[in-house]
Amino acid sequence: MVKPAAILGQAILYGAFAAFIGYFATSPTYHQIPDDVALIKLSMSHLGGRECRKRTAEELAALPPNMRAPLDCPRGRSDIKLQMDLDGKPAFETVMHPTGLSGDGISTVYKRFEVKAGTYKIAVRMNDNLVNPGFNHVKEEQVTLKPAQVLVIDFNPDKGGLFFQ
Repeated sequence: MVKPAAILGQAILYGAFAAFIGYFATSPTYHQIPDDVALIKLSMSHLGGRECRKRTAEELAALPPNMRAPLDCPRGRSDIKLQMDLDGKPAFETVMHPTGLSGDGISTVYKRFEVKAGTYKIAVRMNDNLVNPGFNHVKEEQVTLKPAQVLVIDFNPDKGGLFFQ
């Protein structure tokens, strides 16, 4: 037979546990970033270029008929060089290496910047084939960031290359 004191004790303990969980489910208020701060996320995945060469007529003739592709492309992909400036000052620079055992996979980067809300001039430059000098993708834009706003910088060839969203 269960004693009334045991039932009362269980009710008190369960009630205290529920109050503990209920309090910490809503308090203290959590802020991922301070109230006057905006966030810039540089996040992209991209395949580096390949240096294909055109085979000569002699090379093609020496190959079996089923292997006569006009271009000879290596399996590996190029590293990708990426730079970002914030108000004319270097903020981030990296060289992304391709993944995969043969260096033929995608190159990725993720970097997060917390900045005070305000207006910034952002410049992002990328070279996805390091055989060619310079940068073949460049995006410069002046953006006004509100408090708690998140600006994502990404790359999509279908959207014209680098874009801010």
